[in-house]
Amino acid sequence: MNLTLYGYDDHWIAVDCGMMIRQDLPNSPLQVPNLDTPKALGIVPKALYITHGHEDHIGAVAWLWPMWNCPIYATPLAAGLLRLKFAEHQLSSAAIHVIEPGEALESGPFTLRYLPLTHSIPESCALIVMAGGYRVLHTGDWKLDPEPLIGTPMSATQFRALAPVDLVVGDSTNAPMPGHSGSEGDVARALAKTLSNCQGRVVVSCFASNLARVLAIGRAAHQCGRRISLMGRSMERMVSVARGLGYMDDLPPLVPNHDLGYLPPDEVVIIATGSQGEPRAALQRLAQGRHPFVDLQPGDNVIFSAKAIPGNERPIEQLKKRLEHLGVRIFDEVNHPELHATGHPAQDELIKLYQWVKPTYLLPVHGEARHQQAHQAIASQLGISAPLTPINGDLICFDNHGLRCEARYPQPPCIVSQNSVVPHPGLEVHDANKARRGSLYLALPVTATDTGWARIGRLMLDASGASPLDEDSFSDWLDEQLEEIAAETLADLRQALQPRLIHWLADHMQHLPDVHLQIMAAEFPETITLDNAANR
Repeated sequence: MNLTLYGYDDHWIAVDCGMMIRQDLPNSPLQVPNLDTPKALGIVPKALYITHGHEDHIGAVAWLWPMWNCPIYATPLAAGLLRLKFAEHQLSSAAIHVIEPGEALESGPFTLRYLPLTHSIPESCALIVMAGGYRVLHTGDWKLDPEPLIGTPMSATQFRALAPVDLVVGDSTNAPMPGHSGSEGDVARALAKTLSNCQGRVVVSCFASNLARVLAIGRAAHQCGRRISLMGRSMERMVSVARGLGYMDDLPPLVPNHDLGYLPPDEVVIIATGSQGEPRAALQRLAQGRHPFVDLQPGDNVIFSAKAIPGNERPIEQLKKRLEHLGVRIFDEVNHPELHATGHPAQDELIKLYQWVKPTYLLPVHGEARHQQAHQAIASQLGISAPLTPINGDLICFDNHGLRCEARYPQPPCIVSQNSVVPHPGLEVHDANKARRGSLYLALPVTATDTGWARIGRLMLDASGASPLDEDSFSDWLDEQLEEIAAETLADLRQALQPRLIHWLADHMQHLPDVHLQIMAAEFPETITLDNAANR
């Protein structure tokens, strides 16, 4: 959920407005940013700037923009996707303005320029934001890909011309990863080699927004004498918008799903949604034998050309078990890592960009605390000041004294329920007097293990107004429960843990408070090594 607000002289602008999927709640609802804090502070952005078309950057716009009613600026692909969302919400798209990469814009004291870069969706851009003599580079999501398949590689000359910048607000997602991320060109060659060796039907599952990957699969299929078909609404919609912009002109002709049964299996490649084990996606329907036009058979092949997002490990494993039960051969990130490339920069790429733009300060954003800390370590190595690892709700001041956190505002989650934005179930705002025994808020970051679940990082606990609690004992008990509970999804884990949690608190606290539990997906930390990357 990306939403950044920049203010200067009481004039505010917003960058991106995304959503996330809450897999620990029934029906996996959408979660969108909470606007209570900006509203309380009188912050209403005069413009919204979109860096790229991924759902975690545009997915909440149609829900939250009506509270602002400001102009929206986006590159053609993101603008096309936003127009579809606005039409679904019966909103006028008159506020959506198309900006070509490289263009400059003004809003009050702000001057911004869109700077094209490479990512796992076309037309991704960084923003150079200028106001009051300060120059801030907001990177958005990016990587250094010498062969992106769609679009051109990043221009080192253009970014060197920015130097020196005062501050980089930078992507930390892959900061713990040594070396360089893979190229879409390398993935395309690996896909072509794999497809040429496959017998029977082939299903390739990837993110619908990764149009370069979709194009690579289509080209590889054509080389092997196979026809391609798209499966999944989001895949069809993304390709349709991209084709209208001329990005998929050399994608081979598509076969409608209802004609697939007339083709021999070894002449078919299906490009499907569902790489994350989503219950209603195309790949799940195929695995369960519920697709109206295709039945997978022994000897067919399924390629997962995507990395498992933290929290999705269990649903993906269940999906693979169903596929194996059908006799399907599986290619994934474990046995064939060459079939996927991340869209975020590893250490060598971060170092190279910072050598180009020569920032004085860095604000590491995106990812978890360990990603931000790895990003801080890289900055330290390069002599860049990075004093903060911000969290959601931080109000940060940047001036001639540097970076400082002025205030930290809590951000209770908001979900989309029955076409409206509401507080997370169990976190509704009540009169404080109604919680007579106090309230206990527990945010639990977990990851799936071979035998159960494990807690990652410190216990995030707020027991305001509640009777005293032995946090060490509570923490030990929680770890035991997580190891014991046999739950396949975060939603199942929450349902199993909540009653146990209330029972334990009733036994160990003088008065039982109102209990609010939030479970979040996290990753196992990896060893952070820079490997003298700056010298390579």
